[in-house]
Amino acid sequence: MRRTLIRLFQVSITTAVAMSLSGCNYWLFDPKGPIADEQMFLIILCAAVMLIVVVPVTIMGVWFPLRYGKGKRTEEYQPDWEHSNKIEAVVWGIPILIIIALATITWITSHSLDPRQPIESDKPTMVVQVVAMDWKWLFIYPEQGIASINEMAMPVNTPVEFLVTSDTVMNSFFIPQLGTQIYAMSGMENRVHLMADEAGTYRGFSANYSGFGFAGMKFDAIATDQTGFEAWVAKVKAAPQILDESELAHLREKSRDVAPIHYASVNPLLFSEIIERYAGALGNAR
Repeated sequence: MRRTLIRLFQVSITTAVAMSLSGCNYWLFDPKGPIADEQMFLIILCAAVMLIVVVPVTIMGVWFPLRYGKGKRTEEYQPDWEHSNKIEAVVWGIPILIIIALATITWITSHSLDPRQPIESDKPTMVVQVVAMDWKWLFIYPEQGIASINEMAMPVNTPVEFLVTSDTVMNSFFIPQLGTQIYAMSGMENRVHLMADEAGTYRGFSANYSGFGFAGMKFDAIATDQTGFEAWVAKVKAAPQILDESELAHLREKSRDVAPIHYASVNPLLFSEIIERYAGALGNAR
């Protein structure tokens, strides 16, 4: 008994130390927007429902060997016992109820957290076009006529519709503290609605492995007040570079760990042209 307790204590300490040194972050549990907040609640709720089975099984897995293991001769032994309706009801009934509960939660949240569903707000939705490239993110602001690499900004408490595509292999656009990830696929337009309700700079990245430079395919999502956003737009418009055909060809070259770049102007049809390049509408698909 004493050795077992010591071993459990050692395993607990080792697990705690490993988790604290793992380098993992807890962005999913630090939401900064309404979508991420609902998703965090969903994760916790589903985990709590599943623990209804995990906790008793774990306790019994420890308790049974200690109570009925080799050398425990004082407990009653019933070799002729083979069935119990009560045990069968518990063994089958609880998992069935858990599956029904999880299925109901999944069905409801599949609709309420649909990434294509606009976020209700008294402010108009802002549109940002997102293009995954090797290995960087291109953000196009069609309403402002500007573009940027590996940096984007948005006003706090303003819903944003991200239109997402890829100019390379498949990636996944993800800002964990704001919510849902969405796949970026060449020749297709995907979309996700997100909103930040707290100012800050949040990390975004690709959640789908896409090759050698994947690890550096990250960007900053800046959530700021309206004044700060307008200042960011003015800063980008004052940049010396524009996103023309020559610069686009340069961006299409594979590169790693690219620092943020601002473009004072951009072709307003660039996003649709990138999609059509792979869909074949312009006749120059790869």
